[in-house]
Parts: sequence; structure tokens; C-alpha cells
Amino acid sequence: MIKLGRSIGYVTTLHEQGILEICFSRPERMNATTAAMKRELIDTMLQVQMDDGVRVVVFTAQGRAFIAGDDLKDYRNDPEAATSLLPSLPAKHGDAIGTYEGLRNVSQALNASVQNLDKLTIAAINGYCVQTGLSLALSCDFRIAAADARLGSATLRFGLLPDEGGHFLVTRLIGVARAMDFFMRKRIVTAADALALGLVHEVVEPHRLRDSAFALASELAQGPQLAMRLLKRALYAVPDLTFAQAGDDVATKTAITDHHPDAREGQAAFLEKRAPRFNADLEGKKPG
Repeated sequence: MIKLGRSIGYVTTLHEQGILEICFSRPERMNATTAAMKRELIDTMLQVQMDDGVRVVVFTAQGRAFIAGDDLKDYRNDPEAATSLLPSLPAKHGDAIGTYEGLRNVSQALNASVQNLDKLTIAAINGYCVQTGLSLALSCDFRIAAADARLGSATLRFGLLPDEGGHFLVTRLIGVARAMDFFMRKRIVTAADALALGLVHEVVEPHRLRDSAFALASELAQGPQLAMRLLKRALYAVPDLTFAQAGDDVATKTAITDHHPDAREGQAAFLEKRAPRFNADLEGKKPG
């Protein structure tokens, strides 16, 4: 069941059409993330994946930042962990193995949980979107940035690495040559530059950010959900497959979608010259 309401560092709200908003709510810390916050987000992603009442996830944020990195001040002794429903863990980064385990099982696991969702995801990027924030935004399927947003990693400014998977996500989107320039020169780019690089899909005026994200979410929520979820998986698999493997993968998925009620509805709507009414099998389903 989706836990609606306030969690550690974010608020979850279910809107019409099965659109789940996850709003980061630590504006006084520029929404910097803690280990407890990441762990609860991982659990929320699992709930989203298993719940047919949710169709699209939109990440938004309060204040001057989407996420401005990790909360280094609280990271070793997170005061919010005591309020978590999850048991506490030893502080990460205390030694080499602690750093490795923390990254693999918490920080990288969060981004993997967002990428692994079959549901479509949208990041509405306001203000600073740096390090942890950039990795999470790039893990989403769509990114809309406010014109005054700033995106980057810049971990080398502190002698650190983009250790949460940001190097993979950036390189996948813009290629090795541009990624080398982006990371090695510690760039934090404007929204317009991010659009030119291919890091975001759209740039809008700040006052239009949330409305634009929800307009896209509404469009996606009305589409044939089963086919869209299978297509998402097929598209992300393509870079690692040969043409023959990709063809076999999509043929297997098509064997499912061609015999789903949405396919019959789509064909009938075309012949009757009307808008299709997809997702009859999901109508009335509520989270949990």
C-alpha cells in the first residue's frame, strides 16, 4: 500500500488519473538527502511498482532546489533516522567497506529502484539539481527543468566521485566525450545548456514548472499502461542488445500486448474515428 502523507524528507500525494506526486520537503536544507530518506524512497518505489492504482510518478520539490546533494552535516548521525519506520543502519563511510556497502545498498539502490519502475516517471527540476539530485533526476524517464534551474555533479570540487551512478547516467545520455568535459571540468550548467546537451527534455518558466509536469503526467496516464510499461523496458534494453535480440524481446512483449483489451480498443477507436478509452482493466483501482 502506498504510504500517502509525510515521510522522511518528502511528501506523497495521490492525484487524479493515478498520478503520484513525491515532493521533497526539506527546503531549509535545500532538500539534501540522508540515508534514512533514501531508504524510505526505495521502499516507496517498491510500493509504487506493485500497485496498479499508480500510473505515473512525478518528483517535485519545495524551495530553491530540487536536491542539492547529500546532507553531509547529518550523514554520519542522521537525527531523522529515529522517526523512520525502518531500522537504523551503521553509519556509512566510516571505512572503505562501509563506503562500498553504503553506496551499493543505499545510494545506488535508490537510483536503480527509480530506473527499474515499469511506471513512467517525471522529474520537475527547480533550482539546484546537483550530485544526488542529478542522479535521481536522470534516473527518471522525463525531465522538465525550470529556466532558472542549475544541473551538475561537480564532485571533483571536493575530491569525490559521482559515486551514485551519475557517471553512467550522464554518459548514457550525452556520450563519453561530453561526459568527460562535464565531469572533469566540474560543470554546473544552466537549464538551457542542459537542454542543449540532452540532459533534460524541456525548459519552462519557473511558474509553469509544476503545471507542465502534471500536463505531461496526465497525457502519459491516459495512454495504454501495459503497452507503455513493456515499451519502456524494451527501450532501455536496446543499447545492450543486438538487433536480433532486441527484435526477439519486442516480439515477446508484443505477444502480450496484441491480445490485451487495450489493443482491441485502440483498433476499434481508429475504425470508429474516436479517441480510444484505454485501461479498462485498471479503472477503479486505488493505491493499496
